[in-house]
Amino acid sequence: MDLITHTWHWSISGFLIGMIMLSLIYFGKQFGMSSNLRSLCSMTGIGKKVAFFDWDWKSQRWNLVVVLGAMIGGYVAVHFMSDASNVDLNPTTIEQLATMNIEAPNGKLVPESIFGSQAFSSPKMIGILLLGGLLIGFGSRYAGGCTSGHAISGLSNFQLPSLKAVIGFFIGGLIMSHFLLPLIF
Repeated sequence: MDLITHTWHWSISGFLIGMIMLSLIYFGKQFGMSSNLRSLCSMTGIGKKVAFFDWDWKSQRWNLVVVLGAMIGGYVAVHFMSDASNVDLNPTTIEQLATMNIEAPNGKLVPESIFGSQAFSSPKMIGILLLGGLLIGFGSRYAGGCTSGHAISGLSNFQLPSLKAVIGFFIGGLIMSHFLLPLIF
């Protein structure tokens, strides 16, 4: 049981992701989480009004199973296999969070004030969540996929647009964490 509950080395996950990508390439499939949103919208029949959603969503059922598996796996990992004592944040990170009035996780994986249920009691946090969700949805549509689709699937297929998107995601993340996040909080 210790093997499962303790943090694994990054190379194990990298190897497993690589093997999954090889099998997807072999079977002619492309991985991406945001494409499931298109499938879900197509399932509702909105394709009769919006051409973007008029496509054969049944060919992507396997990808919906991936999302279901990710949700179940995340739940099992957090509730039955997680040990936050294995996670050590850099003291400088904790100091930087404190300057933005964000508490250290203290035995949890994430700060409660941002990721806990108390975030929904603050109008500012609700606004940040809504705006962030809107920007992520727009960005993944504009970029033709999400971070997992471009970084894992697109790069493994040597797609130049995916390389450009991943570079853009990385630069955007740096700008957000170093400049915008301190302004917001």
